[in-house]
Amino acid sequence: MPYRITATKDDTSLHCERQSLLVIAAKARVWAEEGWEVLVKDDGGNSLDVGAELDKLFGKPIAAHSID
Repeated sequence: MPYRITATKDDTSLHCERQSLLVIAAKARVWAEEGWEVLVKDDGGNSLDVGAELDKLFGKPIAAHSID
C-alpha cells in the first residue's frame, strides 16, 4: 500500500510516495522538525496523524527497554 506525503512551507510544496510506512514516517518527522506543514495519507486517502500515530512506529530504542 503506498503512502504519500505532502509538505508545504512558505510557497513551496514537496510530494513523496513510498511503499514503506516506516520510510514515510521518518521523512515526515524530519520535515516537520524542519518547520514544514506535513500531511501523510494512505492509499485510501485516509490522513495519518504525523505526531502521535507515526511516532508509535519508532518507540524507545532497544537499549532503553528493560529485559526481564
